[in-house]
Amino acid sequence: MAARHQAEQESEEEEEQQKRKASAAGQKEQQGQKGLSFKCLRSFRHKISGDNWRRQQDPGLEAGSKEPEEKKIALELLETEQAYVNRLHLLDQVFYTELMKEAKNGKTVPEEVVKMIFSNISSIYQFHAKFFLPELQKRMENWSSHPRIGDMIQKLAPFLKMYGEYVKNFNKAVELITVWTEKSLPFQELIADIQKRKVCANLTLQHHMLEPVQRIPRYELLLKDYIQKLPPESPDRNDADKALELIFMVAKHSNTAIAEMERLQNLWEVYQRLGLEDDIVDPSNELIKEGPVQKISTRNNSTSEKYLFLFNNMLLYCVPKVIQVGAEFQVRLRIDMDGMKVQELNDMQFPHTFLVSGKQRTLELQARSGEEMNAWIKAFQDAIDRKEKRSESFKMVVRGLETGNPTLKTEELGCRAPQWVRDNLVTMCMRCKEPFNAIMRRRHHCRACGYVVCAHCSEHKVKLQYDGNRLNRVCQECYVFLMGHVVLEDQEWKHKGILEKGAAEISGRSLLCSSLQLLDKNGKGGMRGWFVIPWDDPLVLYIYAAPQDVRAHTSIPLLGYQVRDLPQGKAQHLFQLAQSEQVYTFLADTEELKQRWMRIMARCAAGIIHPEEGEDVDSCSEAE
Repeated sequence: MAARHQAEQESEEEEEQQKRKASAAGQKEQQGQKGLSFKCLRSFRHKISGDNWRRQQDPGLEAGSKEPEEKKIALELLETEQAYVNRLHLLDQVFYTELMKEAKNGKTVPEEVVKMIFSNISSIYQFHAKFFLPELQKRMENWSSHPRIGDMIQKLAPFLKMYGEYVKNFNKAVELITVWTEKSLPFQELIADIQKRKVCANLTLQHHMLEPVQRIPRYELLLKDYIQKLPPESPDRNDADKALELIFMVAKHSNTAIAEMERLQNLWEVYQRLGLEDDIVDPSNELIKEGPVQKISTRNNSTSEKYLFLFNNMLLYCVPKVIQVGAEFQVRLRIDMDGMKVQELNDMQFPHTFLVSGKQRTLELQARSGEEMNAWIKAFQDAIDRKEKRSESFKMVVRGLETGNPTLKTEELGCRAPQWVRDNLVTMCMRCKEPFNAIMRRRHHCRACGYVVCAHCSEHKVKLQYDGNRLNRVCQECYVFLMGHVVLEDQEWKHKGILEKGAAEISGRSLLCSSLQLLDKNGKGGMRGWFVIPWDDPLVLYIYAAPQDVRAHTSIPLLGYQVRDLPQGKAQHLFQLAQSEQVYTFLADTEELKQRWMRIMARCAAGIIHPEEGEDVDSCSEAE
């Protein structure tokens, strides 16, 4: 009987264990169908630094292999690049192509939604499939006679900047997939059908879309290992170091975009918990600290539970809602950070208390412990110091700039219309000091202080009181002061090494070079320049002010652009380069020259870099 009882008990335990496994599998399958939550996606970024994604040791390169260590890493780069191109093919040629086909038939979602989900994945796929991978394969085939990859990566690294657009759009893309999966059954069924295919390896669309976000940091890790394994006398060391520097800048920008994406997501979650009104919901806010406290009543010496949200520019004093329908908290009071003070109170009756004094209200608050009280005081003081430092720094900038402009007093900024500095009094941006030029770097006026600045230094807009609280273009310093939000500097994008090529040198051996006119956005102005597509760098259009300049003003990566012909009118020979919302309009001297440029640009944009049969290499047109 005892043996029978034990057998029954073991059978029941085994049955219960099977149920738990089945339940866990069901939950996992359900989670996979819903896709990745943002917090889950965010955790992937922290795993990139690990080695779990690195390939296992190739059986052909076992321990003791005579192959040099740097070649093993180069082969690993090639192998992971091949797998990555396959993933990009799946995203662009399968998911995107099939969803777009159904969208055009009106069966799933609008075409614009599909385009927003996949962003510029087609350009990324073309670059890696037609250029990066083939170049890498060619190098590894010729490794015995030409053992180097640094110069190749250095040449192609600037094109990785296109990842910035994809990374910034990633969170929105995941949201669109979730929304339209619930809204459109055909959309849901088509994605589910593709995900069942063997090529998807039981992973969701969201998992595959995460791959480009991870790719740049992986290049950085592999290139670091490659440089460490290079012999000191290796001819590839200098080029590899420069390539790593370029990859680092791209990775830094990508990480900044991811961090900003995370910050906005977290901020929006806080707004949802608070049910905030529109005048407080602001993407420039930064949550510093949140948590429960006890409010001490000055009337009856009692305490009541409250909840604080401390932002960089304000404190929200809240009460938990008894019935949590929608918002989790109700905002009772908003205290601005301007003029705020915080201090510890020595109260025998209420230990661990501190005082928060603002222009709108003074609060006596009690923490649960001395450590918690100190943490709150430190958070408040740091926020106050940052606010005061930003205000003081801006005052010094306004007072210290070398100009006779009667600048507004700090307290008047945005409240009164400024006196604009005349264009002809400055030759460079009054903020970053970069010289103006008529081809690309144009002049703009800050509507708050009146300074003449470039587009990069005036890419923000704020509501100005003197203009009826309408949005106006302002310089970065005015934006920082008026919004109370620190702008992340992006100095790494000012690297200009790719432009250090003499016009005469590359014009002598080019696919095409001539004088053209690059028109402004209104199509009415623009200075003539010297335009060159080099033979050895056919994916880039270089723009010079004159044919003998030793340095280009700017460059335009041609890959992925479309070439448009414009109707001829008033003897003008116009054509355009267009990609997404970026459009460049050119004016040629003759119709023949225009057609030559259109033909060459179209081939380069499509990745066809070899000259047509019978075409001369040196195709310069002396149109001066």
